[in-house]
Amino acid sequence: MAELITKKENGIGWVIFSNPTKLNAMTYDMWVGFPKALAAFDADPEVRVVVTAGEGEKAYVSGADISQFEKNRGTADAVAVYNAATAEAYLAPARCSKPVIAKISGVCVGGGLGLAAMCDLRIAADNGVFRMPAARLGLGYGYSGLRRLVDLMGQANTADIFFSARKFNAAEAFRMGFVNKLVPAAELDKAVTDYCTMIAENAPLTVAAAKYTIANMSFQADQAVQDEVQSMVDVCFASADYKEGRTAFMEKRTPQFKGK
Repeated sequence: MAELITKKENGIGWVIFSNPTKLNAMTYDMWVGFPKALAAFDADPEVRVVVTAGEGEKAYVSGADISQFEKNRGTADAVAVYNAATAEAYLAPARCSKPVIAKISGVCVGGGLGLAAMCDLRIAADNGVFRMPAARLGLGYGYSGLRRLVDLMGQANTADIFFSARKFNAAEAFRMGFVNKLVPAAELDKAVTDYCTMIAENAPLTVAAAKYTIANMSFQADQAVQDEVQSMVDVCFASADYKEGRTAFMEKRTPQFKGK
């Protein structure tokens, strides 16, 4: 059963992505539930820091559950509804006034990479496997998500992972600046708990003010640029290549893209 699991321990709120048979792929309901889970922790005075994690050690999030795409993203109207849900999910960590930490073990690709990027910090095990496969699926990727990756990794590294759609390991993710702290897999639980305990012991108003200030230092393009990016994304989702990308994924074959 695909679900979000939430729990609270010693000032730390946990949001666990649970869809283990699909490496914690995000269903539509999980996308919708994620902002609600973070908002609940944000409103809870006993919670000082929030951790996002995948269930088990095999995956953080393996992306969106593509088996739902034909139903939930097969038409322009369906794409708009689905994309609105994912957009809200991606914005949720920034809207939370408390620090949000991504605990990454194993697979972290596609939507999982995007979710982890939107968290304030990322602590990863050395078994991490990362990928942004949008170009293998014909997906358009929005301005805010790419802007965040550029802020974290720089233009060249972001171009590399998007243009190639290649896999890269945890050591390379750390080198590129995507991962803030890299630890042996056996030490991940302790490393995350110890770090979050430090945060939980600090003055919450100071931490909240710092988070707000840091977030508002990010570069914001003018609206015309953002609108043009969105129009290009819309073209991707309306294309035959997008249909071919999701069909090829389900059929486990190499997609044949035509650029239209």
